Amino acid sequence: MLAATTSTAKDATIRLACESDAEAIREIYAPYVLETCITFETHVPSVSEFRARIARTLESHPYFVAELDGEVVGYCYAGFFRPRTAYRYSIETSVYLRGDIKGGGLGRRLYELLEEVLRMQGVTNAYACIASSEPPCEQAPDTSRLFHKHLGYKLVGTFRKCGYKFDRWFDMIWMEKMLVEGHSEPYREFVPFPALDQEEVAKLIAQA
Repeated sequence: MLAATTSTAKDATIRLACESDAEAIREIYAPYVLETCITFETHVPSVSEFRARIARTLESHPYFVAELDGEVVGYCYAGFFRPRTAYRYSIETSVYLRGDIKGGGLGRRLYELLEEVLRMQGVTNAYACIASSEPPCEQAPDTSRLFHKHLGYKLVGTFRKCGYKFDRWFDMIWMEKMLVEGHSEPYREFVPFPALDQEEVAKLIAQA
């Protein structure tokens, strides 16, 4: 049961995720798995799997959580777009909010912080993989596409009927945002997240 609160998403604070957040993150993620096609996973991963995912992500990229009244209410992270080394300047983003928190600007705050830290790492291209349905439906609403569009992401491709969930086919769209415009070559070598100046990261988190 969600705790009653008079606070709003604007009151949330953001910090780095840690493995102890796994259970709270799992609770946020579970409804997306069981009720939507926002993720193509069909079974909710275990808490131990979430711990492993958090640890694995933080080896190379940022992972943030948002807290409100002492509870984790949202999270976002990035990972390599593909595992081959040449893709190291490109990432895929993810963001999830607790159901009662949507619409308050917290998703934007998380994404803007994520993008700033990714630029520090030398990342140039961000990609979002989004389930799609024509017309939009309850399991695959248009909210994620519109959210990314408002943040400057552009549609670059559609995979037709590539995901089967809830006894029907769903499309997948890819949206792209250039975090560094006009780069003819990498503007810096990729820096793994742990190698960044963590004091500078902390300043960005405090400003988010």
